[in-house]
Amino acid sequence: MSVLDEIPVGPDARVYAEGWQSWSPTTWHGQGDPILRPAEPWQHAMRFRPGTEVATDAVQGEGLLVVDPGDGAPARVFGTLDARREVPTLRARWHGDRVIVDTIGDVADVSSWTPDAGGDDTGPSALAAFGDRFGAAAGARTAARSPRVWCTWYQYFEDVRAADVIENLRAIDDRGLDVDVVQIDDGWSLGTGEWTAPHPRFGSLASAVDAIRETGRRAGIWAAPFSVGAGSTVAREHPEWLVGDAGRNWGDDLRGLDLTHPGVREYLATVFGDIRDLGIDYVKLDFLYSGAIPGARWDADATPISAYRSGLELIREVLGDDAFMLGCGAPILPSVGLVDAMRVSGDTFHEGGEDGSQGLRGRMSLEARSWQHGRFWVNDPDCLVARPEFALRDEWAEVVLAAPGIRGFSDRIDGLDARGMQLVRELLKESVA
Repeated sequence: MSVLDEIPVGPDARVYAEGWQSWSPTTWHGQGDPILRPAEPWQHAMRFRPGTEVATDAVQGEGLLVVDPGDGAPARVFGTLDARREVPTLRARWHGDRVIVDTIGDVADVSSWTPDAGGDDTGPSALAAFGDRFGAAAGARTAARSPRVWCTWYQYFEDVRAADVIENLRAIDDRGLDVDVVQIDDGWSLGTGEWTAPHPRFGSLASAVDAIRETGRRAGIWAAPFSVGAGSTVAREHPEWLVGDAGRNWGDDLRGLDLTHPGVREYLATVFGDIRDLGIDYVKLDFLYSGAIPGARWDADATPISAYRSGLELIREVLGDDAFMLGCGAPILPSVGLVDAMRVSGDTFHEGGEDGSQGLRGRMSLEARSWQHGRFWVNDPDCLVARPEFALRDEWAEVVLAAPGIRGFSDRIDGLDARGMQLVRELLKESVA
């Protein structure tokens, strides 16, 4: 641990700490606020940075930390300007009337400066200044407009069928909804490690994609390409492709793939070549953190981060530069320049939370990361859920309508009541800078 600075602060001082990936908690912290840590071991792998201990007595950021002294003095930025191979872990702890900032690793990996900003918004101005600087250095992809997307997930989950897609496609046209992309989420295939095997329950993926494209819209699809289930065909037949533990989901332990291994790269090229050949040019790439977990790799010189980036570069090469790539569960800073959009929070809810009982789960991080939109990519604040069965739909709509980025919704359209349809139309006409 190397000390970077000791900053005099007032009682209203706060610290912004950037989380490792999309689902990692990210916010501004005041003195005495709870330290956000994993409650269970699996949460460390899936919500924090695998292989890096989470501090018990300090605010921890991965690659970016901002200290706003809270007394009118300028904010101080600490961060990396090159996340292609390494991302430093940064920590800030209060010590009396000072905040001590330190880093794990080489201090040469950390830049620090006071942006030219003042007034009452020194913290947000500092984040914007970092975003401009880092985004330019990383070649951020910021030219794309924010798409308007209908997604299958929060209505159908893994039980989606091609007939559901086509029904809602017709309803979009019947209602005159301004939708650019129809995205088929999880449920179209047998799952991680079985991507070349469409799920018999879903029906014809090709027919669903053709129906979408015949309306002039982009066809989108979900995949979690860097994870495989421990019981999957890929894991059983190719144990040499696996790196290590990536958490648990779909009733199976997850393993990360070695994205430097020639066999893995050929496998991914085949999967995404097939997706491209179907006419799909909008992909939501989920559980991407699995490509950056620590472990031995075929390329001994690769770091977890450089291996991860090589996997995204491969998918981009296969799909083409005009494809729209949306990252989710993805390391934040290492993804800049490689994806067009990024989920900036956890899911709105999981199965069983359709009544709103899980609260507004993504609100904290998506509001804290609003500055990344237009500097790193198009932000994805997750979908509006407008049906009356979701008890928090008005509260969630207020958050989503105010957030910059993708305008997405995920309901069976014919099941919406008048209020739900009103919220959808407000979402689709919104243009948030």
